[in-house]
Amino acid sequence: MDYKKIRELWLSQSNLDQGLRQELENLTDEKEIEDCFYTDLEFGTGGMRGKIGPGTNRMNIYTVAKATRGFGQYLLKKNIQNCEKGVVIAYDSRHKSREFAETAAGVLGKMGLMAYLFEELRPTPELSFAVRQLNAAGGIVITASHNPKEYNGYKVYGPDGGQMVTESADALIAEIATVKDSFDIPTMTLKEGLNQGIIAMVGEKMDLAFSKAVESVCLPNPDSQLKVVFTPLHGAGNKPVRRVLSDLGYQDVFVVKEQELPDGDFTTAPYPNPEDPAVFTLAIKLAQEKDADLIIGTDPDGDRVGVIAKDAKGEYVFFTGNQTGALLVDYYLKTRTDLPENKLVVKTIVTSELGGIVAKSHGAAVMDVLTGFKYIGELATELENTKEYTFVFGYEESYGYLAGNHARDKDAVVASALVCEMTDYYKKQGLTLQDALIALYEKHGYFVEDVMALTLEGITGKAKIIEIMEKFRTLNFPGFANAKLVKFNDYQTRVSDDLVNARKTEIELPESNVLKFIFDDYSWFALRPSGTEPKLKIYFSVTGKTAEEAEEKKAILKQLVTELING
Repeated sequence: MDYKKIRELWLSQSNLDQGLRQELENLTDEKEIEDCFYTDLEFGTGGMRGKIGPGTNRMNIYTVAKATRGFGQYLLKKNIQNCEKGVVIAYDSRHKSREFAETAAGVLGKMGLMAYLFEELRPTPELSFAVRQLNAAGGIVITASHNPKEYNGYKVYGPDGGQMVTESADALIAEIATVKDSFDIPTMTLKEGLNQGIIAMVGEKMDLAFSKAVESVCLPNPDSQLKVVFTPLHGAGNKPVRRVLSDLGYQDVFVVKEQELPDGDFTTAPYPNPEDPAVFTLAIKLAQEKDADLIIGTDPDGDRVGVIAKDAKGEYVFFTGNQTGALLVDYYLKTRTDLPENKLVVKTIVTSELGGIVAKSHGAAVMDVLTGFKYIGELATELENTKEYTFVFGYEESYGYLAGNHARDKDAVVASALVCEMTDYYKKQGLTLQDALIALYEKHGYFVEDVMALTLEGITGKAKIIEIMEKFRTLNFPGFANAKLVKFNDYQTRVSDDLVNARKTEIELPESNVLKFIFDDYSWFALRPSGTEPKLKIYFSVTGKTAEEAEEKKAILKQLVTELING
């Protein structure tokens, strides 16, 4: 149906939410109107994410209700054995998050499915933990992670506490597609659900259980002299991170007051992403005032953490996700003497090889999974059943880490605690995190990484992303800076082309639209369209004998790839 007709259909609904009606009537930009209605907001393997507003291509109570109705239908068909255990629902500090969470609870309740709704914002890893703790049928998190204030999202979790992937996600998407009329979905109010006992509130009891589980992975540090500055970036990490750090013995924790409280406008950090050094301006100022050793910052839904640490010169150094991950792998494996022989570290295909090399040096096995922490969680659950390996640590380059088995998603709470523990460990030896990182480089080689994200919105943007991917899929890519291309992996066709031995083999991972070019010096680059944003991401990982050599080679590779994209 034409987008103009769909718009008129929305306006013709007598029960249309008045706020959405007013927004829709005030829309005059034809391109904006088209973007609101030209398609349905895409529900991928992990959920959906989009701008808040009226329309089929926006996050609103109707798109949330449709997704939830489909989820409920899926559960009734596939997870009947524990449907009475219900679905756990959490949300972050974004605009409309509470409203969307209540909408989801109301739809599930009307279907006869128990809904456990957190009483206020909670971090995503606590939702994952709660699903496992309650033996629930699944979970829902209302969040858009690190996106700007205009966005919100909807993530779905399975009974293992991990985001739904592969066959389960496909079955769920098929169920959502059967929901044709978003305006005719039966629902109930929160008050009705509470009165009927089909909706229940989750609160402090779960908080304490989650904290205890996180702390069981960490080592108490009652004599710590570490000074830490913490910013939750107006999000859900504030209370749980501070509680766990306090319990473990870190008393000198200074919170950035301007970023402490929930704020859907993210007033001090319009792009609340801990990957962006700009969000730490206030934190660095406070750290300088307090002479802090460490700065940690969690994203709005509390599943990712950024790290800045003081070096030997007293300057504050920003650590990438790859660097923090490699440091944590090294520290965790060398300080835990009770880890089993079959210990396993899991990372994604766009994560630096350094962490894997470090893990192997400590006797751990290493496995790569597709991009997205959901695949790390999926493998952890699989191994829990097969016992072939014991999952001990997982991480991805985009600042997500998990130690232990309390959750099946990245956890900024446990990661924050481990980063503090690790920093204090080195401080007591007269070393900084930067010293520890350089020691890894000197032993294993210098690894530098980078990510380019091309934002390509709308219909034309989507077509451009497809065009670029097809160009690189058939490209005879040259080498660079004396590095020779030795392998080309196409994760969509699931074919690995070994160029040295002229042999093609099957990639034993699910199909995914990712291309990876691998060179003979452990350098590589990869292209991947985002599953939740209108972006094409290009990942680079380059090695060298020195930091200068690695940086020079990275610049050459980035320029070459950029020219090919623009040419």
